[in-house]
Amino acid sequence: MLRNLLALRQISQKAISTAPRRQITNRVPEYQKLFQEDNGLPVYLKGGLMDTILYRITMSLSIVGTGYALYVLFMAAMPKKNK
Repeated sequence: MLRNLLALRQISQKAISTAPRRQITNRVPEYQKLFQEDNGLPVYLKGGLMDTILYRITMSLSIVGTGYALYVLFMAAMPKKNK
């Protein structure tokens, strides 16, 4: 049990380190060039294919949700006839 505690202490000390493991490159200038170029696209679509897919999914869900909300409101406004 003591051996396990010592091993846990060593692992926890190794995990907390102030030295960077790898150097992170600064990609801000690349993204500035990409988003500032005048190519006729809105800024929310300049990220590429993934942005386009997310935009279309969002718009589709918005349209379907609005249609469903209108349907529910219509059904709530029209009471069922009792026979």
